[in-house]
Amino acid sequence: MSTDQETGFVRLETEGAIAVVTFDRPEKLNALDMGVLAELNGVLDRIEADAAIRAVIFTGAGRAFVAGGDIADLNSRAALAHYNEFAEAIHRTLRRVETLDKPTIGAINGFALGGGTELLLTFDLRLLSDKAKLGLPEINLGLFPGAGGTQRILRQVPSCRAREIMYLGEMIGPEEAVQIGLANRVVPHESLMDEARAMAAKLATKSPLILKLLKRTLIDGADMPLSAALRHEQAVIGLVLDSRDAHEGCTAFLEKRAADFRGE
Repeated sequence: MSTDQETGFVRLETEGAIAVVTFDRPEKLNALDMGVLAELNGVLDRIEADAAIRAVIFTGAGRAFVAGGDIADLNSRAALAHYNEFAEAIHRTLRRVETLDKPTIGAINGFALGGGTELLLTFDLRLLSDKAKLGLPEINLGLFPGAGGTQRILRQVPSCRAREIMYLGEMIGPEEAVQIGLANRVVPHESLMDEARAMAAKLATKSPLILKLLKRTLIDGADMPLSAALRHEQAVIGLVLDSRDAHEGCTAFLEKRAADFRGE
């Protein structure tokens, strides 16, 4: 394991083809503010630039994954200043995570509230510790989810349940989160990172090029009518068949050997 960033509130460590991003501000339960978002953008820059990284795990230090925004910081903001500064920064950053060309795994180790759940909604795959707690409690502060949560949760869980989560602002346990489709599965807290690394290792054996094109197809298609999305898929799978990795995968299958995917 190599540590690429040893200071600050967002740590980046690389383990071969796997990157681990850790929110490390435990005294604030890893709350998000402008400084944390700036550091996260710097980490994303490094991940995007490193072709050796094929899968990315996000987790938190201490009792929380991300317990939301920094309330004192939010309370100091108003109107256009908030819209132009923090709201702009968090929307842009979460969209970067969501559209990252490498598969992402959320290893949710504890509280993921407010902005923490909104960040979770951007991950491709989500593992929850049996100690995890999710929720969008902003309504209890006289607010509502403002980092993409209102739109992403409506696209991922049934509308009536999404509204209940936002209107009542109550926490959700990990089993219920899986049941309603917010996460893939619950794992014992002690084995959370082992499970996440095992999943990332499987992803790292796939073609990074084909995973990138698949992810782009899913994201783009989600915003299209079905007829257009199907045409888009048809075009991209044609592009895939121009790749070396597609033919390597098929040849390896026919020759009964492991494929050597190179992202070409």
